[in-house]
Amino acid sequence: MGKQVWKPGNMIYPLPAVMVSCGRPGEKPNIITVAWTGTVCTAPPMVYISVRPERYSYAIIEETKEFVINLTTKDLAAATDYCGVRSGRDVDKFKEMKLTPVPGDKVKAPLIGECPVNVECRVTDIKKLGSHHMFLAEVLAVHADEAYMDEKGRFDLNATGLMAYSHGEYRELGKKIGTFGYSVKKGGQSKSIHRKQKRRK
Repeated sequence: MGKQVWKPGNMIYPLPAVMVSCGRPGEKPNIITVAWTGTVCTAPPMVYISVRPERYSYAIIEETKEFVINLTTKDLAAATDYCGVRSGRDVDKFKEMKLTPVPGDKVKAPLIGECPVNVECRVTDIKKLGSHHMFLAEVLAVHADEAYMDEKGRFDLNATGLMAYSHGEYRELGKKIGTFGYSVKKGGQSKSIHRKQKRRK
């Protein structure tokens, strides 16, 4: 079966659809939905978000050098979409979506109380790349909802109903098909995979 060759474009999916909160002192805080985001480094913990310079939140983040990445869930899908298609110049997104601004520990930008994970970030560099500028940031603190702690005190992130963005659609994450490193472990799932592969030969 052949494949079509298209012009260069962004086709790396799925991506996290996160709500990024920011704000200037004395002004209403704002939320921007971002899919161009991810991990940059483990030690020190660093992340990035890429934002178009014309977006309302861009100037706020550029000036304050801080923001909060708030992970989203299927229950927050409508709010996530709304915060991506409406401008903070025109509406109070916290108020319209009935979201709760919660003070952060390390930054002045608020957390979104309804999100299961909030990542406080401080900008270390801005890369002006083209249509989007990349805010590189150091992670200062992570907040996890106690409602998803199991009996052993471990945070069960995958029980929160996480969603992703893929090719114009919001998608709820599906069933587990493996764990990190399972393909090289003895027994378990990797053993059954090897048996299936042998049968195909």
